[in-house]
Amino acid sequence: MTDTSERVGRFIVVGVDGSEPSLGALRWAAEQARLTGASLRVLMAWEISSSSGWAATFPIDYDPEATARHLLNDAITSTLGAAPVIAVEAIVKEGRAAPLLLAEAHGADLLVVGTHGHGAFAGLLLGSVPEHLLRHAPCAIVIVRCGEPGQ
Repeated sequence: MTDTSERVGRFIVVGVDGSEPSLGALRWAAEQARLTGASLRVLMAWEISSSSGWAATFPIDYDPEATARHLLNDAITSTLGAAPVIAVEAIVKEGRAAPLLLAEAHGADLLVVGTHGHGAFAGLLLGSVPEHLLRHAPCAIVIVRCGEPGQ
């Protein structure tokens, strides 16, 4: 796993937030990368929300980017193993997930994200990030559904 790349050749972008649906998307994207000879760019976005109107207080030494990087590296290692058979780039960026994934997907072969399954209402309850990506993705997109009975 690397934190930088030359950014040439075929690649697949996958969004990970640590949830089981995102780990399912990571597994799916890794297999697709293996089958097609692409590398994998795994993105975790982070932001400190102030939407509640209250200013959050954090310890003076709190580093949200380092925390996100640690979570992402753990997610990659636990899902793909310590030595994946494909090239994997771990990317941590501050901001909202959808715009960051769209920016990273320019030039990608594929963009992959996970979502919870919601039965017959999946189209209505897809989730804001996958729905935004479907409307604006600069490449093909795969949404991996998790949470369905039997999955």
